[in-house]
Amino acid sequence: MTTKDMLIRPDPADARLTRRVAGIDQSGAPVETSVTVERPLTLYLNGQEIVTMMTIGDYPEYLALGYLLNQNMLRRDDVVTAVDYDEEIETVVVRTERGTDFEEKLRKKTLTSGCAQGTAFGDLMERFESVTLPDAELRTSWLYRLTHAINTMPSLYLEAGAIHGCVLCERDQPLVYMEDVGRHNAVDKIAGYMFRHGIEPGDKIFYTTGRLTSEMVIKTVQMGIPILVSRSGFTAWGVELARQAGLTLVGRARGRRFLALAGEKRIVFDLDPALAEEERAAHRRKGAERDD
Repeated sequence: MTTKDMLIRPDPADARLTRRVAGIDQSGAPVETSVTVERPLTLYLNGQEIVTMMTIGDYPEYLALGYLLNQNMLRRDDVVTAVDYDEEIETVVVRTERGTDFEEKLRKKTLTSGCAQGTAFGDLMERFESVTLPDAELRTSWLYRLTHAINTMPSLYLEAGAIHGCVLCERDQPLVYMEDVGRHNAVDKIAGYMFRHGIEPGDKIFYTTGRLTSEMVIKTVQMGIPILVSRSGFTAWGVELARQAGLTLVGRARGRRFLALAGEKRIVFDLDPALAEEERAAHRRKGAERDD
């Protein structure tokens, strides 16, 4: 598979996702630039309102399913009978065979360090602590090829900025690349896609452009993916949780460089870094010299 064969890839030409806006630059000269469009999406589960998220609006079905999965409101063995999206009133309704009632759980939700509307519930840790991640390997040759392919691919970030990206990968191949204004939304879209299409997580690599926070680690572990990679940096709790769960955690992966702070035993050093392609200035994202 090549990047052209990806299951889902960014579409910066989608007119719904960006808007041209006029302004002036630092010299006072008139300019016009692309900006990312965000819009609300209200999620219902079996008639109960769960949350209103700010999102770019693509793939609402996957976002809804992934959010519910990662908040433990939807189980992996649940039968989803319908996912109905109404663009006009900006709502998505998920219906399941199993009856649900999350009024008490919704009262107990807590904010996380994720941007926008990211939330985590107290009982997430109970499930997190029970997960056993599968054996897998991360070859450095795969890592270098992945980071190069992802960072040079046309994307909404390169078109308009103000957005995060997450990519589901297998070996050195990007499979599903999602973007959104909040990195948790991009994660949830991928979780929803995997659930809907029955994709097994055990041999996958998860890539994110955002920080390796506790939220990112928890969601990756809940999805059953054993390897998490980012071009950005770490939080102390993110590292602690990754070590606790046996997750391979690789950050600051840019060009020929990376830093692994957990799960190093999965890494196979099969390529001299000097032979890897260095990151070009034209493809450096915000945070190339600091953590996003």
